[in-house]
Amino acid sequence: MFRKDQYQLLDFGNGRRLERFGQFILNRPCPAAEGVALSEPATWKKAEAEYVRREPEGGNWRSAKEMPLSWSINYGKLQFELKLTDFGHVGIFPEQAGNWDWLSKQIKGAGETLRLLNLFAYTGGATMAAAAAGAEVVHVDAAQNTVLWARRNTEASGLGDASIRWITEDATKFVQRELKRKNTYHGVVLDPPTYGHGPKGEVWRIQEHLPPLLEMCVELTKADRRFMLLSCHTTRFMPGDLEKILATSLGQTKPRDIEAGGLVLVAPDKRQLAGGIAARWAAK
Repeated sequence: MFRKDQYQLLDFGNGRRLERFGQFILNRPCPAAEGVALSEPATWKKAEAEYVRREPEGGNWRSAKEMPLSWSINYGKLQFELKLTDFGHVGIFPEQAGNWDWLSKQIKGAGETLRLLNLFAYTGGATMAAAAAGAEVVHVDAAQNTVLWARRNTEASGLGDASIRWITEDATKFVQRELKRKNTYHGVVLDPPTYGHGPKGEVWRIQEHLPPLLEMCVELTKADRRFMLLSCHTTRFMPGDLEKILATSLGQTKPRDIEAGGLVLVAPDKRQLAGGIAARWAAK
């Protein structure tokens, strides 16, 4: 859980969410908050910046004062560089914090050095959590600027000497090559987008491409699989759907030893905002 001075969901409703990221309060769109009434309307006036979406995609930030090019927040010993991007993201998904804690627990409890593959790795939250726990990590993302962002986070977190291999590549193509090279892993983390493109224009559609990719990840880990962690922000998927997809890839006719549920953020009035879903499996 984040300290309140580092991150806090302040309110949500009317299709938007109000969050504190360090010293700045941001107002952003949020489909999960559609049809919900605001709890603290006056608090929204405190926002330093508001993201306005433009159709069909993209948008821009509006702010009453000049915002910095970047700033940082911490999650424990992990440091994240934040900035206002053209797509309304800031460089972190706070709802993933529980998954980082779970991942760290799996690695620390192994009693040996584990090898982790982190696909769609974004700015490196899972990579840093795993590396800090002692794992060897291969970090894969299709966007070079995002990989560089993750590397800056790692350096700022004091993990510059950790065993991390940085890859800018389409996730599916990289996994295919790893299978040909007969490389193996103890665990895989995936947080795929609903839709996206690889560095050479490769098209990704989660409903079509996730199942075969998971099957390949299962093959990569079959020698000594310790855990699998799958999450997404796809509104058309429910936790049970992700549980079934993961179970099927693991060859289970019925889900066994799989935890599945929503990734939620909690406002001061205890209301919960859905931030995605996750399914995770660990060897007993």
